[in-house]
Amino acid sequence: MVSTPQPYQTMLLAGLLVSSICVSCALTQAAQDQDRIGDSQPTLSTPAASPVSKVVPLSVPSQRQAEYCRRRWGIDDIVVRETASGSLIRFSYRVVDAEKAKILNDKKATPYLIDEKNGLALQIPELEQVGQLRQVATPQNGREYWMAFSNKGRQVKAGSHVTVMIGTFRAEGLVVTGRSTFPSP
Repeated sequence: MVSTPQPYQTMLLAGLLVSSICVSCALTQAAQDQDRIGDSQPTLSTPAASPVSKVVPLSVPSQRQAEYCRRRWGIDDIVVRETASGSLIRFSYRVVDAEKAKILNDKKATPYLIDEKNGLALQIPELEQVGQLRQVATPQNGREYWMAFSNKGRQVKAGSHVTVMIGTFRAEGLVVTGRSTFPSP
C-alpha cells in the first residue's frame, strides 16, 4: 500500500464528498425539472390538482405540519434522508417565501439535527478546504436548499424521528428516509 501524506488524503476525501453531494443535487434538480416539464403540459385525462391536495413529503409526518412549515417558515418539500452510506444526514427544503426562510440560511445560526430517541445532536461538518456542508446564500423563492449533518457513528438511521434546529427555526418529528424510499422516475 502506498502511503500518501495526510493533507492530500484529507483534500481527496473532501473533494470526493463534495463531488458526490454535487452529483446528488444535480440529479435531484434534473428530476424536479423533469417533473415540472410534465406538470406544465396538462392532459385531458387528468384533472387539475388543487394546492390543498399536495402530497406530503416523506419526512413530514402530517399535512398539518407541512402546512405549518409553509406558513410559518416559508418552506415546503422538506426531506431528511441518509446519504453517503449513512455517514451524512441531508436536510433539504424548497423556499416558498424567501423573507420567512432567511433564518435557515443564516451563517451565524448553528444548525443541529437531534435524534429524538436518544438526544444525540448532529452538527454540520466543516472541511478545511470546503467549509461547512450547507448553503448560506440568500434564499430565493422556488429554489431548493440543503445542508448535511455528520453521522459518524451512524446512530441516526432511516426511520428515526429527528428535530432540526437552526436559530429560532425548529421542525420536530421529521422522519429520516433511506435512499430507496424515493420513487424512481
